[in-house]
Amino acid sequence: AFWAFGYAFMFGASASGLIGTTGFFISGGEDVAGLPVLAFWFFQLVFAGTAATIVSGSMAERTKFSSYLIYSFFISAIIYPISGHWIWGGGWLATLPFGAGFKDFAGSTVVHSVGGWLALVGAMALGPRIGRFTKDGKAVAIPGHSISLVVLGVFILWLGWFGFNPGSQLAIQGGNADAVALVAVNTNLAAAAGGIVAMVLTWLFVSKKPDLGTTLNGVLAGLVAITAPCAWVTPTVSIVIGAIGGVIVVYGALL
Repeated sequence: AFWAFGYAFMFGASASGLIGTTGFFISGGEDVAGLPVLAFWFFQLVFAGTAATIVSGSMAERTKFSSYLIYSFFISAIIYPISGHWIWGGGWLATLPFGAGFKDFAGSTVVHSVGGWLALVGAMALGPRIGRFTKDGKAVAIPGHSISLVVLGVFILWLGWFGFNPGSQLAIQGGNADAVALVAVNTNLAAAAGGIVAMVLTWLFVSKKPDLGTTLNGVLAGLVAITAPCAWVTPTVSIVIGAIGGVIVVYGALL
């Protein structure tokens, strides 16, 4: 879907800043930032896949497989590419008159927020899982079946983020090396801060003991939080941003 339609809608010639109109099936595509168009497309494909798979978490084991395939097609072909065009494809958000337009370096909004909003819509349509809330509305944690797999998954993601964020510089030669290094450092510090803050908050105020699952979610929250500004903030600020993510993930789950 992203090969046939999505890439063109996202990075094709803009129609009134709303949608791309050229490059379907990657035909006639031009090199981007010195990269062959196929290389740039393949890099962007992973972002599109991420937006689609974020949605699955909120509906896992509760929807038909055919439904999963259908919504994945529409996200990859239409929803994610059009919203992405507004920011990364030179659309109306990227050309806002104030400042230098809407900025998102590697996808906190373009990828994670879009996937998150779609996941929220899916969860609202399905309703809460059985046992997720008590009769008086208090949230009940539903732990994963294998904490070992959770740890493995988070560390694979954490490592993968060093392709996700530094890779968005699209080059590493010359002065780009400094930018890539800053992005990598900011990404790691925010992840660590998110994990530490989530662990401490849970330990002190929620369950009175450190919780590994919450700590790992804090790491992911820090990673998502830093992804948009990772190229433009200092390492110290990245720790603050990651810490805020850790706070949100703890109290957001309770909410």
